[in-house]
Amino acid sequence: MFASVKAFEGQQYSTLKRQCLQSGLLFEDPRFPATDDSLFYQGNRIGRVVWKRPRELCEDPHLFVDGISAHDLHQGQLGNCWFVAACSSLASRESLWQKVIPDWKEQEWDTEKPDSYGGIFHFRFWRFGEWVDVVIDDRLPTVDNQLVYCHSNDSNEFWSALVEKAYAKVYGCYEALDGGNTADALVDFTGGVSEPVDLLECQMATDEAARNQLFERVLKVHNRDGLISCSIRATTVEDMEARLDCGLVKGHAYAVTDVRKVRLGHGLLAYFKSEKLHMIRMRNPWGEKEWSGPWSDSSEEWNKVSKSEREKLGVTVQDDGEFWMTFDDFCQYFTDLILCRLINTSYLSIHKTWEEEVMRGSWRHRQDPLRNRSGGCINHKATFLQNPQYVFDVKKVEDEVLICLQQKEKRATPKEGKGENLAIGFDIHQVELNRKYRMHSAQQKVAGSIYINSRCVFLRKELKEGRYVIIPTTFDPGQQGDFLLRVFTDVPSDCKFRVDRFRELTLDEPPQTCWTGMCGYPQLVTQVHVLNAEGLQGQDSNGAVDPYVIITCEGERVRSQVHKDTRCPNFDIKGLFYRKKPKEGVHIEIYNKNMIMDTFLGQVVMFSDPNERQEQHTLHLRDKGSRQDSDLPGTLTVRLITSTTLTNI
Repeated sequence: MFASVKAFEGQQYSTLKRQCLQSGLLFEDPRFPATDDSLFYQGNRIGRVVWKRPRELCEDPHLFVDGISAHDLHQGQLGNCWFVAACSSLASRESLWQKVIPDWKEQEWDTEKPDSYGGIFHFRFWRFGEWVDVVIDDRLPTVDNQLVYCHSNDSNEFWSALVEKAYAKVYGCYEALDGGNTADALVDFTGGVSEPVDLLECQMATDEAARNQLFERVLKVHNRDGLISCSIRATTVEDMEARLDCGLVKGHAYAVTDVRKVRLGHGLLAYFKSEKLHMIRMRNPWGEKEWSGPWSDSSEEWNKVSKSEREKLGVTVQDDGEFWMTFDDFCQYFTDLILCRLINTSYLSIHKTWEEEVMRGSWRHRQDPLRNRSGGCINHKATFLQNPQYVFDVKKVEDEVLICLQQKEKRATPKEGKGENLAIGFDIHQVELNRKYRMHSAQQKVAGSIYINSRCVFLRKELKEGRYVIIPTTFDPGQQGDFLLRVFTDVPSDCKFRVDRFRELTLDEPPQTCWTGMCGYPQLVTQVHVLNAEGLQGQDSNGAVDPYVIITCEGERVRSQVHKDTRCPNFDIKGLFYRKKPKEGVHIEIYNKNMIMDTFLGQVVMFSDPNERQEQHTLHLRDKGSRQDSDLPGTLTVRLITSTTLTNI
């Protein structure tokens, strides 16, 4: 996973540390100096800041004191609760924080070997498709001898302050972290995929069935080491950081630190009762101000749970910012939930395995319509199909697909301000099974994401077998930027790929080569859309008909899936043919799937008229080579779309 870790700004940790130890000088980072430029991009607003090393703040500094915990973090004088909440989630996952804080034992202060300390640390974050290793020195901003920003409960514990400094370096300065999205930090810590859930829009507070289904999803993400965050939406400026009567704070990111089904009752009786309560535990990055409703730290509801169960859950009666709620109450008060999944791509895992495909692309504006790649969303019909297009196949009858579109972030440009994300999104169109070239006319849209100016947009969708084109776009045409497109599909038990031929469509039509003069160049492009069939006859040994259709044109074949046990299949498949001999027909054949040899059920031959843009026919099936008066039982409905301009389809 880390074989291809990239050194941020070319700074190699091992080389720099060796130089420091050889020279006997503590590291001073020239790329992130101890000046106001590393703190602000709009000017100093907190007074005189003194940068101090941990040994100047305490006698016995440590990276960790008694391990790492969500309780180690306190926000400080920066509006980055989104980052601190993500750190709280990270602290609860040893396998994850050890990736963000590599070689942590080697980086720890060693009192027995003081000469081995060079004042240098390094941390790793997942940035735009790759892990980057970020080097910093240990000089931290202080006012009145106190850390200004993120700090721990223990005055001699510094992991949270150092991770925050490395993250601020990536973004250009500390102030660039003022206000942000927890989902982005969760992805940066894991390389996972964040799925936002709008609890209001999904009506989770009132829909019990949907709420129970969501709890199982949240529990699964938690049990598989995913990270989770939540918040209560603030609708006005006055609402930001407003505390509700129940103790919760609006516009504030909370880290979810545990999800459980809690058994009610005492003694052996509790183990024979089926009643379990859906519970969720959260932490306020401020380290105080907790939920005061049912199941809060000192509420009487905990008397319903045995002492051993309470100890297992880690229930404490103190204002440490961490508290339990029932999932019903959670959905009543909270409005937004973020599930950061760690997508398992290991074939050796006992858990569900996904196949991942990744594409990098760009929106680039050009005057030439055939070269323009910034056409805006589907509202801009004249330019929408000028955007980048990516094709992939779903090989299963129906498959769950996860799609994540991420734009290259503009926050890390402090001299120009934070930088505003573009409003981005994508549409998915089902296309012909043999589509090889770019779409130039609208196809069947089967799904689409929302458009939002966040770093990532995510969609989870069930897709049927077929070929699809993803069109990632900015909301408005003419906008430019880079993006990362990630597609995950379910991997079957035999470990064969489900997503096939995931690639960008770059050509508008078949290329002309040196063989074109001899072999001919297409004169006509025809789209064949086989809709359905009725009244098919014939049967296999089980008395059923399992039909499928094959479309053939000039030696190219397109085949549908098998439709089980039906005489009236809804094929709904398309083929696209670039034809050098327009006078030759398109052959459409129907077969019945059998174990030994498939049975021919009939065929039709269609001749497309280049002067007709679109035709729809209901045709009688015939035997191979027979005349028109030898019709077979059954009919076939077919739509033909023809064009003399190759780039019209």
